[in-house]
Amino acid sequence: MTTFPRLAASALLLVGLVAACSSGGGGGGTGGAPIAGGADEPIPDPTELRVFTVEQLAAKVGCKPRIQVDAKDIRTGYCKTKVGQFFVNTFLSEKDKDVWMDRAPEYNPHLVGHRWTVLSSLNVLKALQKPLNGDLHLNDHRTKSPQPAQPAGGY
Repeated sequence: MTTFPRLAASALLLVGLVAACSSGGGGGGTGGAPIAGGADEPIPDPTELRVFTVEQLAAKVGCKPRIQVDAKDIRTGYCKTKVGQFFVNTFLSEKDKDVWMDRAPEYNPHLVGHRWTVLSSLNVLKALQKPLNGDLHLNDHRTKSPQPAQPAGGY
């Protein structure tokens, strides 16, 4: 007969094994990144964590990209469509995306998704937002900001 303590111990062992196998940063679905960062963060919908290529993102808006950068940790493609011109960037991990965006503050505004960004003018990004299912960021890439931020000091 299986007892509750034995079931609990088995469940803990299974959770530990899953965590050990998925945190190595290998070719896993989320690139080794934790799915939820803390107790206050909601667990994202798994469909939002799908990893897209530059070509897949561009195809969603009817573009065949010209690849500009094809490196291990970043790929960049240039697109020109009837709504305008833009750059699509995909990253090996969320951390790579954050590091890149921290070092590229002049790229505002931008559309952000799981392991990707799209850079262009605000009008183009607004047109691309729905088909790409991205979050429009006007200032800090880590914070959704639907309206342009007011300058500090009220200028």
